[in-house]
Amino acid sequence: MPVETKSPLLRVTVGSFVGTVIEQYDFLLYGFMTALVFNTLFFPSSDPTVGTLVAFAGFAIGFVARPIGAIVAGHYGDRVGRKSMLVMTLLVAGLATTAMGLLPTYAGIGIWAPILLIVLRVVQGFSYGGEVTGAVLMTTEFAPRHRRGYVGSFIPAAGPAGLLLATIAIMVVAGMDKADFLSYGWRIPFLLSAVLVVVGLVIRAKAPESPAFSETRTRHAMPVMEVFRRHTRPLLLGVGTGFGFYVVFYVLLVFAGSYMTATLKLPAQVPLVAVAVGSLVVIVFGPLCGKLSDRFGRRPMVALGSALVALYSFAFFRLLDTGDTTVIYLAYALAFGFVTIMYSPLITFIAEQFPTSVRFSGASLAGQIGAVLGGGLAPLIATALLASLGAWSVAAYVALSMLVSLACALALPETNQADITAE
Repeated sequence: MPVETKSPLLRVTVGSFVGTVIEQYDFLLYGFMTALVFNTLFFPSSDPTVGTLVAFAGFAIGFVARPIGAIVAGHYGDRVGRKSMLVMTLLVAGLATTAMGLLPTYAGIGIWAPILLIVLRVVQGFSYGGEVTGAVLMTTEFAPRHRRGYVGSFIPAAGPAGLLLATIAIMVVAGMDKADFLSYGWRIPFLLSAVLVVVGLVIRAKAPESPAFSETRTRHAMPVMEVFRRHTRPLLLGVGTGFGFYVVFYVLLVFAGSYMTATLKLPAQVPLVAVAVGSLVVIVFGPLCGKLSDRFGRRPMVALGSALVALYSFAFFRLLDTGDTTVIYLAYALAFGFVTIMYSPLITFIAEQFPTSVRFSGASLAGQIGAVLGGGLAPLIATALLASLGAWSVAAYVALSMLVSLACALALPETNQADITAE
């Protein structure tokens, strides 16, 4: 790689990584707070299970807005530029998250409390719809062909980094006196977003525009319609490939935490530490998996990870049922390790299926539809399955979802050596 390209690539990678960390922090805070706070302060019910189900429904609503955000960000990202959309998504998400920390609860304003919370969740989902894909495009469109998987893998690693940041923030405030935590402590992580967003905007504003976008002469009036007209197959297979990942990720992140505290009666700190352990595994292991995808291919890595998660899902819940914290942390480390094998090259793999002129629209739409069908409904479906059939049915749900991802990944062409600047 020529010397003059090293500095722009580094700036773009750092800017994309930091911005995605902050966006993930914002979006995942709601998931954590669903079972800890929102089910009682914003969605009160005499039956705790009903309150949790309603809160998870609010969690799912945020995912409905993600494809809309993907369409809007993809449209302008393909017509105006990647950089401007990434600045916009970060700003909107930060404002929505900060506003959550200022909301009165149900006891203060009644039914308006959950309504306003859900509106802000929708705004979060809208902004997040184009964030991760846009960040991956910025890095991979700058990177040389033989390093796209490695450079692009830093953005998937940014997700767990944001998750780890959110986990640490919640662990700090969750250690407060319970009355203080429910009164004002839970608000602190949301208000912290305002500071993080300012830092992210400063870094992201200094990044240059993607060279692949700058050199593309084709500008479609409606990139999304072009995706549906001419790229339907990679769109649908991209949705299916991401589907299983989103199911397992949000089962691990949201449902399993509720399962451990509500069903197994473990302290709230246990799932938080478990998620922190898993996040560290992804941060460390992710770039290696990205590099392996440059050497052996994206498709084999995604397929292998999908198969391993499907096989491991039943053992995972058996390990949780031991109630032994050491075993639980090990279970999470293994789960996140297997997920990383598929997740690290996943977004790059899907993005490489589309030409530059519609890449933002196609890849973001594929990812966010998969997120709605997979992650948005996963905590709700898993909670209902647990109540009716038991933990084994949740494991079966995860395994079947991963088999969908496996089949769709195998149906897509290999792209690790493809020229992604060609139309």
